[in-house]
Amino acid sequence: MAIKDELIEELMKGYEKPEDLIGENGLLKDLTKRLLEKALQGELTHHLGYPKWSPAGKNTGNSRNGKNKKTLKGEFGEMEIEVPRDRNGEFEPTIIPKG
Repeated sequence: MAIKDELIEELMKGYEKPEDLIGENGLLKDLTKRLLEKALQGELTHHLGYPKWSPAGKNTGNSRNGKNKKTLKGEFGEMEIEVPRDRNGEFEPTIIPKG
């Protein structure tokens, strides 16, 4: 998937120093967090078989049930993300496995 130059330019508005991109509160860390959380939401939607707020999920026996916090450690330092969960506890994310 190609990322358009316009998107990169929009993301880099206000860039002044390297820390703005790769620092503790930089763009790269924020993008990583948001992309992972969005992917986890997509995995849960696939697991449940219906999108968030869809009437198709009513009375299915399983639904979204909040989020748990998880701390990831890596080259970027520590990052806390929110991992969605389902009511039955059957959701097993693949992009960031449990444990």
